[in-house]
Amino acid sequence: MTDLSPLHPRAATLLEKARTKQLTIATAESCTGGLIAGLLTEIAGSSAVVERGFVTYSNAAKVEMLGVPEATLIAHGAVSEATARAMAEGALAHSRAALAVAVTGIAGPDGGTDDKPVGLVHFACAVTGRPTVHVARRFGDVGRAEVRLAAVVQALAMLEEAVAAWSLTA
Repeated sequence: MTDLSPLHPRAATLLEKARTKQLTIATAESCTGGLIAGLLTEIAGSSAVVERGFVTYSNAAKVEMLGVPEATLIAHGAVSEATARAMAEGALAHSRAALAVAVTGIAGPDGGTDDKPVGLVHFACAVTGRPTVHVARRFGDVGRAEVRLAAVVQALAMLEEAVAAWSLTA
């Protein structure tokens, strides 16, 4: 089990800043399986900020719940920049949130290829009225729990940046 307790102070600060700016957040998660939403909802009062979380582990779920085009999945695969962007934008479109973070990757120990090795994770952060931001990280074959934890940390950082920049976008 992944211990997220060291991240609680950062999550609490993020939620307080988002609440102050009247922002709501949605998550769209694949390889993290709900860990990001879980981290955020560990914090008391998170219901004022966390609008919803989508756990879209399968391609079918990505299509059905987030509206990721099947053509995107066929052309680029589930672990890709295009899919991460579509997931984040789909989370905004299928929620009432002002910002959304999406994560899709290969946590391992299996599933990696030469082009998409274990530890490759794509992230996207979509904010209403702004271009979607993408980040790719290659955490390496460091173990499933470690990849998932590193992915949560990266997603949290993207949310922190989006909330901090909100006054520039509102």
